[in-house]
Amino acid sequence: MAHSALIAFLMSMLPVVELRGGLIFASASGVPFWEAFIICCAGNILPVPFILFFLRRIFSLLEKNRHTAKLISWLEDKAKKAERRIGKYELLGLFLLVAVPLPGTGAWTGSLVAVIFDMRVKRAFPAIAAGVVAAGVIMSVVSYFIIPGMFF
Repeated sequence: MAHSALIAFLMSMLPVVELRGGLIFASASGVPFWEAFIICCAGNILPVPFILFFLRRIFSLLEKNRHTAKLISWLEDKAKKAERRIGKYELLGLFLLVAVPLPGTGAWTGSLVAVIFDMRVKRAFPAIAAGVVAAGVIMSVVSYFIIPGMFF
């Protein structure tokens, strides 16, 4: 069980998979509900400060390479197009972007958006963390109560 909890924690730290995949894995592996919720939320929140503090520096380095500069430009353009939708609501928009468990959303995406919009870390981090907890509640209900009821 401890092995499964560690895997769920590590899965929750990964981009794309995040806590959505970690909670589904934890549920399927028999990790107790509250333990899974706490470790997956913690695992998903852990990379956020590093992303918020270091992503701009990483972008600056990648922009110097002609191959990766196009990727950085594309990411920034994509985020700026969403600025009208998210920027209008700023923190609420950031919270919802992280909280709604759909493909392309989550803490990593929310952190990227916060960096591109030059949001202050002390404002962005609580919105992202709250979004992770909200997504954790939604995914815990799905993983522990809805999916098992569909198959057993």
